[in-house]
Amino acid sequence: MFFIMGITDGRKDFDFSQTVICDSCGKYGRYQVFTIYTVLSLFFIPTFKWNRRYYVQMSCCGTVYELDPEIGKRIAAGEELQIKPQDLTKVSQGRGFFKRCRNCGYETAEDFDYCPKCGLRF
Repeated sequence: MFFIMGITDGRKDFDFSQTVICDSCGKYGRYQVFTIYTVLSLFFIPTFKWNRRYYVQMSCCGTVYELDPEIGKRIAAGEELQIKPQDLTKVSQGRGFFKRCRNCGYETAEDFDYCPKCGLRF
């Protein structure tokens, strides 16, 4: 008889929408709330989940914050609430959506098709 089991990491995105002005880039953005967890699978069936952490990613620049676990559990339960800045801890700074020219290295956040410095197509 054989026994198939595995331990993997999983991610679940929540249907949560809150529009804010980003502290990192200053643009309008939306909180994208998700959870990351470790799961034990027996015969390819997820059986047990642990090490659950809740995160918020900004839609404008990609900055990631860790969310207070109590707030995360309430969002996972479907409760409507507002995330406050004190509920977030910055994990990684987002790069933003900058275009960088391969030729001269010029960076811009504008929606140009060509580099304004050297004229090469982005």
